[in-house]
Amino acid sequence: MANQDFSIVILAAGKSTRFKSERSKLVHTLAGRPLGDYVVSAALAAGPESVLMVVGHNAASVRETLARPGLTFVEQKEQRGTGHALMVARPQLEKCKGSAVVVIVGDVPLLRTATLLELVAAHRKARASASVLTMRPDSPSGYGRIVRTRGGAVRAIVEEKLCSSAQRRIGEVSSGILCFSRIELLKHLDKLSDKNAQKEYLLTDLVSILNRHHKKVVAFPIADAREVLGVNDRVELAQVERILRMQKAEALMRGGVTIVDPQSTYIDSIVEVGTDTVIEPGVSLLGNTRIGGYCTIRVHSTIADSVLGDRVLVRPNTFVTGCVIGSDVILGPFAHLRDGAVIADGARIGNFVEVKKSRVGRGTRAWHLTYLGDATLGEQVNIGAGTVTCNYDGEKKNQTEIEDGVFIGSGTMLVAPVKIGKGSYVAAGSAITADVPAESLAVGRARQVNKEGWVRRHKEQSTQPRQEQSLPKKNGKPAR
Repeated sequence: MANQDFSIVILAAGKSTRFKSERSKLVHTLAGRPLGDYVVSAALAAGPESVLMVVGHNAASVRETLARPGLTFVEQKEQRGTGHALMVARPQLEKCKGSAVVVIVGDVPLLRTATLLELVAAHRKARASASVLTMRPDSPSGYGRIVRTRGGAVRAIVEEKLCSSAQRRIGEVSSGILCFSRIELLKHLDKLSDKNAQKEYLLTDLVSILNRHHKKVVAFPIADAREVLGVNDRVELAQVERILRMQKAEALMRGGVTIVDPQSTYIDSIVEVGTDTVIEPGVSLLGNTRIGGYCTIRVHSTIADSVLGDRVLVRPNTFVTGCVIGSDVILGPFAHLRDGAVIADGARIGNFVEVKKSRVGRGTRAWHLTYLGDATLGEQVNIGAGTVTCNYDGEKKNQTEIEDGVFIGSGTMLVAPVKIGKGSYVAAGSAITADVPAESLAVGRARQVNKEGWVRRHKEQSTQPRQEQSLPKKNGKPAR
């Protein structure tokens, strides 16, 4: 879908006062994505002639966060109202050829592309100069009321603070989303005034202006008011996040994924999960994560920006971030994989094992209490409990290479840079500081010494009276 006969303007210049943040609210994270990303994506997916975003407060950060092909930024250096934002965008709108302009606010992340297209279609069918997307929320408090004529047309949008007692009882309110005839918008835009309580140029005043010029203004009611809920503070951010996460969970479950307790499970909007995967309570699947089919993600595990193959078992309390995990792998419990770790098919990473920036080969096992950092492990390697790759020398990180079929005994320190040759054995308790040739046994520990009778002598000495041990002797006897 592209080159539709309309343009979209996204209003994103506000200071987000109620958010109480130094940053624009549009760059705050919502279900794994910037808040403003949802509206931008919905707008671009509608295939308009152009998408303009008017930025102001924290403009540089908003540009950096939301920039993408097809989106043009227009800076409103002085935030003087929503109508002023359109005045700033006027030069770009004059270049557009489409017959309509849709104006949307940037903080309605539940807005669907289909709704935008339906609004434009209804606007054209009505041959209106303006169409207002309206809703009937459970509580209209804080919203501008829709005042209709006897014939049902929209006569005005009245801000709540200016409402009469009768107008306050009106349940239909403006969503802040409007569709204009581009020609009528440009013709009447300069008629806006800042002579009002807010001392701002308000876009909603165009409804009254168009009515005075006998232009047609209609309402387009939306069935589900939640779709145009704005995010004005962090309480509303949390409320919308709950809606988004539940929508995501429901979509996955209908697609063949088992989510044992959706309300305690956190799955970001762009996460992908294969069929017949089971997700247990307390799991977080975050960022750009893809989970294969027939996996089981056990309780309280977190997987972020990672790819898991098929039939992966993630045991409880495992953390995986920025990794690629093959198929038929077992992770955890209490494992930590990070910073680009790659785990090949059939490998085993057990409890209290940390893997950082390392490659673990097919069928390799590290079941217990191990740190593998900056290492490359071949296939069918056995890593004994308590093994550590000592990768940092105080100045830089160094590499450890362990070739196929190596057996590393428990409690081994591998001091990098070091290479363990194919099929070699390393004795338990060794500190390996030099390369080990293939098919060799490496023993890097002190020779054991047994001192027979030492315990008896030690106990006899320890049971002597303290005073006798400490008094100086005279003629072989303790001095008095």
